[in-house]
Amino acid sequence: MRKKVIGYSIFFVVLTAGFLIAVFAGTNRWKAKSPVISYVKPFTFINQDKQPFTENDMKGKVCAVNFFFTTCKGICPVMNNNLEKVYNDFKDDKDFMIVSNTCDPGTDSAARLKHYADSMKVDTHKWVFLTGRKDSLYLAARNSYLIDDPNNNVGNINDQFMHSQFVALVDKFGNVRGQVYDALKPEDLKLMETNVKALLKETTPPEGTSNGTSFAN
Repeated sequence: MRKKVIGYSIFFVVLTAGFLIAVFAGTNRWKAKSPVISYVKPFTFINQDKQPFTENDMKGKVCAVNFFFTTCKGICPVMNNNLEKVYNDFKDDKDFMIVSNTCDPGTDSAARLKHYADSMKVDTHKWVFLTGRKDSLYLAARNSYLIDDPNNNVGNINDQFMHSQFVALVDKFGNVRGQVYDALKPEDLKLMETNVKALLKETTPPEGTSNGTSFAN
């Protein structure tokens, strides 16, 4: 009797293993996915070529998103120099993009951002630079990308100034994934690149996201 029980147990273990292999073989569904921590709310900004840029221009792409200003002499040059490595690693992938928003739109006009992009010698189809209304930019940083604390949104917007070295990672469906990454820390950027590779492979939105996607239809 005991031998029969052991035999049946082995049979069911093998059967279960076979089922799991059949379901998950050739997929990445067995891997833990980066959690959804936010999503991209609708926006309209202006890129370095004076063209409108909205959340729909990010649709179908994995995007690394940061905020900087061109006259910064501190963390911004270091952050963007570090992101340049990420750019070089993924610039040949049609589904990857870096989106850099200014946090000083009073200074950073489209023309100034164009000059900045040219100085970096990057393809602005792959690394886009955005300006717009200050309140809208800061709202995106705080409420969409979680790059800055929403509690900082107090008082007159003209008296506020945001300065952050953090980068958000947005999947193809408009979800902010995983965490915000410190662009001054090599280990954070290494982790971000690992997660970029995983998100590039995704063909369906994460379970539980609204309407299957966060981007406007």
